[in-house]
Amino acid sequence: MIPAAGPGLLTGLREDLGSRRIGSGQARLDEYWAAGRRVESDDPDGASILCYVAQWVDAGWRDIDVVQEGLRTFPQGHRAHLPLVDFVHVLMAEGMVWVHEELVQRALGNFNLVLSLKAEIADPQLVSLAHFWSSRCHRKAGEYDVALSHAGEGYRFASAAGMQPMAAAMRVAESWLLFQKGRTKDALKLLSEAEAVLRETDDFITRGNIQSSYGRMYRREGRYDLALRHFAHAIEEYSRRDAEHRNLARSLANMGYVERLIALQLRKRIDADAAQRRKSEPDLRREYEEMRRQALEHLDRATSIYALHSNHRGAGTVCVNRGHLHLDSGDLHAAEDEARQAYTLGDEKQDFILMARAKLLECMVQNTKLEEGIEDPAWVAHLALETARESVEFSKRTENRRLQARSLIWQGLTICNTSSGSTDAAREICDQAAALLKNEVQDHIWEDLQTLKSNVVRGGNMDSTLQGWSQGVVGERTFQQLTEDFADLIIPKIWDHEGRKVARVAKRLSISPKKVRRVLARLGLHGA
Repeated sequence: MIPAAGPGLLTGLREDLGSRRIGSGQARLDEYWAAGRRVESDDPDGASILCYVAQWVDAGWRDIDVVQEGLRTFPQGHRAHLPLVDFVHVLMAEGMVWVHEELVQRALGNFNLVLSLKAEIADPQLVSLAHFWSSRCHRKAGEYDVALSHAGEGYRFASAAGMQPMAAAMRVAESWLLFQKGRTKDALKLLSEAEAVLRETDDFITRGNIQSSYGRMYRREGRYDLALRHFAHAIEEYSRRDAEHRNLARSLANMGYVERLIALQLRKRIDADAAQRRKSEPDLRREYEEMRRQALEHLDRATSIYALHSNHRGAGTVCVNRGHLHLDSGDLHAAEDEARQAYTLGDEKQDFILMARAKLLECMVQNTKLEEGIEDPAWVAHLALETARESVEFSKRTENRRLQARSLIWQGLTICNTSSGSTDAAREICDQAAALLKNEVQDHIWEDLQTLKSNVVRGGNMDSTLQGWSQGVVGERTFQQLTEDFADLIIPKIWDHEGRKVARVAKRLSISPKKVRRVLARLGLHGA
């Protein structure tokens, strides 16, 4: 019989986890495994040790098969005979395995059951972990409100247990959720506080997560150089624990995404230089090609790492990012293949975020085919409308506002491209997307929204619109929205009539030139 682990191992694992002493905890487990010991159901502490082994696997020790092997000693039919505390620990370990396998709803069933028994458990550290894992599950499902609630509870219980470093690690998850809900200032505050606590630990995975969060926040603000710098720092941190950690692959995918956005900016400059016959165009083109090469290289490396972990969300995200790069270069066939691969990966796990992104990419491909007259126009238009509709439906099953907005924008653009008489429908969709992006930074998604607004204004019938307003037919629009619509209708017309002179329009209407430029820029008619 394998010797029992004894209470010393369990106590050490709990304390090291709470203090985020990662090297110490891993050394304990290495010593235990080197002695030929394993998790066994006949060990009085076996179930508890299995639960904490699962936590240590998540922290970077060994692979998930260690937990799966331990679970086999606690088969389903025999768990009813376990003491309550052992049963709860087995549920936690099993839930963690299901999270790894991306079976989010099954995992939530376990964690919800654990939390329903928290009054009986009387273990704040364990309750904190159950809240933390529940938060991760809801976040993966795009359910940000409930995920944020669980993250806050996880922090509260960890703090009550006197485990401030563990509480700080949970703050990182809470910070990201606040950012997703548009509370960037609050998110940065929590992230900074967590960084100050964890800086003195060897929790390189969480420290990498902090750098990755900074990178994604700066990316949202369009500060791409800073974003790349933080993603590089994240990769350095992850590599100190595991050179093939799945989170490292995520940062590589994020780098590829940012490099694509930089490449798009360079292409706009190339087009402008070509139009004005500037000598800088060849240098910009070389920089553009190098940025694309780096993006593809980072995505390829991310793919190889995700393959080791069988991570559907990560692999699908890489497919979507690579598909956009192919779309940018005009390789529509490759872009369409990547979109379909991403959808298949998402569909296997019912990952609505990934499914929505995949259908959105496919919608963009179909719209490009329409613009370039590729394949049967009627069939392509049908596919474009259908994939746009599916992307919107999948996105609405999440709380990801930016994904919802982007799906709506492309549904509106598709309607404008395929149905010239459906301006009212496109305008309504445009309003919904604008509401979702309210107070957002002016990034590439915002630019797509301006394109949609321009198409809606140009495709509308001014006489019928004004007639409807005069009869009180304004739908759900507020007075401010009606004012903006009126400006969008009138100012471009007067701008044309006044020889496209901003100063003359401003004088004619007794408004500031800044207001005129803002309206024209919003419609894509003056300045970008």
